Amino acid sequence: MKKSDSSRALQTRIVHPQDDLTPGFESFAAPVTRASTVVFPDLASVRSLDWRNDAQWRYGLHATPTSTMLANRLATIEGGEHTLLQPSGLSAISNVYFGLVKAGDDVLIPDNVYSPNREHGDWLARDFGIGVRYYDPMIGAGIADLIQPNTRLIWLEAPGSVTMEVPDVPAITAVARARNVVTAIDNTWSAGLAFRPFDHGVDISVQALTKYQSGGSDVLMGATITVDRELYLKLKLARMRMGIGVSSDDCSLVLRGLPSMKARFDTHDRNALALAQWLKGRTEIAAVLHPAFPDCPGHAFFKRDFTGAGGLFSVVFDGRYNPAQIDAFCEALDLFALGWSWGGAHSLVMPYDVASMRTAANWPHRGTLVRFYVGLEEAADLQADIERALAVLK
Repeated sequence: MKKSDSSRALQTRIVHPQDDLTPGFESFAAPVTRASTVVFPDLASVRSLDWRNDAQWRYGLHATPTSTMLANRLATIEGGEHTLLQPSGLSAISNVYFGLVKAGDDVLIPDNVYSPNREHGDWLARDFGIGVRYYDPMIGAGIADLIQPNTRLIWLEAPGSVTMEVPDVPAITAVARARNVVTAIDNTWSAGLAFRPFDHGVDISVQALTKYQSGGSDVLMGATITVDRELYLKLKLARMRMGIGVSSDDCSLVLRGLPSMKARFDTHDRNALALAQWLKGRTEIAAVLHPAFPDCPGHAFFKRDFTGAGGLFSVVFDGRYNPAQIDAFCEALDLFALGWSWGGAHSLVMPYDVASMRTAANWPHRGTLVRFYVGLEEAADLQADIERALAVLK
């Protein structure tokens, strides 16, 4: 950009300042580069633009140095090569759908999938002519029997973020690859730290960066990550066509959270496991659904493929308690807030009617499921809070 000229009017000099403050400055924080307009040195640069070339800056909607820095770091964490950022985890899911499937195509979705993904699939089936079918998440290699000639996409979620079943990911992806079907996994539960999807045959990983990556319960963002350039370009083109972009300021908040993410994840993991073990001994609880426990569906796959669990697990209350009593328990908690999402410092709780959420796989429990997210409070205080709230059931 041309330098300011002191002979020009004050207003012109305000619009075209002569600032040269950065040489010699260095800090640990990622610089925030905001832009809608990207300025080009000459018209030859404009005319040589190619949307497939990530080295070219085109428009602030598509990328800035700050968003690119975050994208590259996320790819490194998850073992991927290419990352696209979206304004939410659901937006990342939508990017996969609109980038890969069209009217007449078929999509397979696990029955324990994140509810907004199910609603998105139902919407595509109703209004866009896309076939959507739900499958038992524990089907493993049996998914081969469900693949049709027009099947283009298989979703996975490991584990299901409410019911905690852990699928046999390598068995499903091996079948999908043999049949030339793309697989996409919602890997938000592990934050890319405890499960590396590309080592197990997955084509696309979706993350809600709203969770552990930001860690502050104050950022909405998502990502699609892949190792395959052709898939990446399909997703990138769809993102461009839909006008999806992210704020550099939000990117800087996620970048700020990444260095402490592993330490926080491990603390959540340790405290959640201790709390889950204690709940196993409570007579009010019929089942504790934590993938680290041998009686959790898919535990063997968890033990084989995962290196940790983070702070999210569920319990099923004994069937003698009705939903109103479970609601009273949840509302009696003091340190566990009522809210969705997770990954921040504050603990959360939410009851679910799982039977009403499933269509393809039988739910074997009678009692109400309650999902706990264990934050960064002291585990002893959280245990005392739950013990006090359990008294309302009596």
